[in-house]
Amino acid sequence: MDQTFEIFASAPPGLEPYLLAEVQEAGFGTPVQVPGGVTFQGGWAEVARANRELRGAGRVLARFAAFRVMHLAQLDKRARKLDWAALLRVDVPVRVEVTCRNSKIYHDRAARQRVETAIAETVGAPVLKEASEEALRIMVRIEDDLAVFSVDTSGEPLHRRGYKQQVGKAPMRETLASLFLRACGYDGTETVVDPMCGSGTFVIEAAEIAAGLAPGRARGFAFEKLALDLPATSLGERRAVAQRFYGSDRDDGAIRSSLANAERAGVGDLCSFTRAAVSDLVRPEGPPGLVMVNPPYGARIGNRKLLFALYGSLGAVLKDRFGGWRLGMVTSDGGLAKATGLALTAGPPVSFGGLQVKLYQAQI
Repeated sequence: MDQTFEIFASAPPGLEPYLLAEVQEAGFGTPVQVPGGVTFQGGWAEVARANRELRGAGRVLARFAAFRVMHLAQLDKRARKLDWAALLRVDVPVRVEVTCRNSKIYHDRAARQRVETAIAETVGAPVLKEASEEALRIMVRIEDDLAVFSVDTSGEPLHRRGYKQQVGKAPMRETLASLFLRACGYDGTETVVDPMCGSGTFVIEAAEIAAGLAPGRARGFAFEKLALDLPATSLGERRAVAQRFYGSDRDDGAIRSSLANAERAGVGDLCSFTRAAVSDLVRPEGPPGLVMVNPPYGARIGNRKLLFALYGSLGAVLKDRFGGWRLGMVTSDGGLAKATGLALTAGPPVSFGGLQVKLYQAQI
């Protein structure tokens, strides 16, 4: 199998430009924005680094082989010629997923059986028919008669950093939080305040970025189950951070969760969490920074009619106490956003938990 191939890092539709910027900053080869993510060139070392270091990627797929196929016998023959023993281990189960589009091979199940048989008979890895957290996922996409073979090298979605054990209702995913922070121009050098912090995701993510902590430092990945001999990756030292990060919430449980999550993430000393209503929000000392918030939208949490007062209060407090700061606000409800009374600009719709949300920004 080629040592250099196409690698795909996924992002929610609408946020691909921000993942592209991150991939470019990280120095990966020839990155290209595509629907649902970013592709770039590399080998298995780059796959490992992408999983450990990319904050905005949802998962990383290694597209390790591709060839033309016109019929099932041809798929069977060419799949057997792949060097599966260089990729898979006999002690790690595999699950094969196949999709066919606009191709002479149109039967997903028949195509899947051919690939499963090729793996079972060439390398002897156990092949599972049902989804399993233990199994490596081999994905085959046959489109316009081109079969592309990928392996999911992440396993658990990458937003599961390994420290957020306590979450509130409708938590913000860490990967999304990272991309929204980037979309607001956050680069790790300014103070971030979240007045409705929930389980602390925005605050902790901002502190980790400032400290230069790799997002995948505390978890495992599917690529570690492959038959690869990869050198250990140095995740670097924590940087000194001058500023602090502030979260508040009116819920005691949210504050306890945030404190515990920040400690597990290793940034507890950089973060302050206090129980407070939005109306009691205090501007931190120092230069202006970023207010980053994901308020309730009424779709799943809260009564929409009552939320107009909450958004209005947020806008009034920011105008009164946070002049010179920037606001980044994630919500699915443009009417509620407008209730802040701030001059907002809206980003593209982004899918989040079955809803379409937008990032609204303002210079306060």
